[in-house]
Amino acid sequence: MSIVDDLLAALPVEPVVVRDVRVGAFWTVVWTEHAAGLASTQRDAHTPHGQSTVRWAGDLLEHTAQELAELLRSPNPMESALGMAAVNALLEVDDSRLTDRNASEEIIRRGEGKRVVIVGHFPFVPAVRQAVGHLDVLELDPGTAELPSQAAGRVIPEADVVAITGTSLLNRTFDGLIELCRPEAFVLVLGPTTPLSPLLFDYGVDLIAGTQVIDPVQALASASQGAIFRQMRGVRLVTMTKSP
Repeated sequence: MSIVDDLLAALPVEPVVVRDVRVGAFWTVVWTEHAAGLASTQRDAHTPHGQSTVRWAGDLLEHTAQELAELLRSPNPMESALGMAAVNALLEVDDSRLTDRNASEEIIRRGEGKRVVIVGHFPFVPAVRQAVGHLDVLELDPGTAELPSQAAGRVIPEADVVAITGTSLLNRTFDGLIELCRPEAFVLVLGPTTPLSPLLFDYGVDLIAGTQVIDPVQALASASQGAIFRQMRGVRLVTMTKSP
């Protein structure tokens, strides 16, 4: 069983109606009759011109939220993101486990004088680099001072703190990355795509930093208008701890 299998198996069985879907330039939002969920829009740069990138495009509202959530299994990046947004909309989040702890501050506090690996590029990387003992950043498309994803097997087993982007659930790298972490390492999964599900704790994660959609109308409008995350309205960053 992978984390994707476990997440899908834990969703409500009773069909949930989808009220709206927006696949924006940067963010995908699924709004159900109960709640809304967010995920980073992904795309395949090699899709031939004129070829559909999302099954049921134009008819998504005719499907249940659970049917959309199953798209998380798809090898198609845009469908996978749509599936994760639906999963995040369906999750029954225990608010008693949510706090306002800042993920970057947590990385800095626990990484002082230690080795830190961040999988994915985040705006706070420069601040972390200055504050911790040693920082490695892994990226699929590495930039300056970043390592290619293939270096994961070399640097993650040596890390004291490992921060993994939630988009690793979309590109099927999460399971392999988590297996590289030492048992004593402090592991975070972070980013707006990250599911606020305690199932991640069963995989060795210590802290979950994700996003709640608190105003679906605003979130849908922001995503439709090409907002990057700091421009998104109707959402809030939260962290989930192992115990209430």
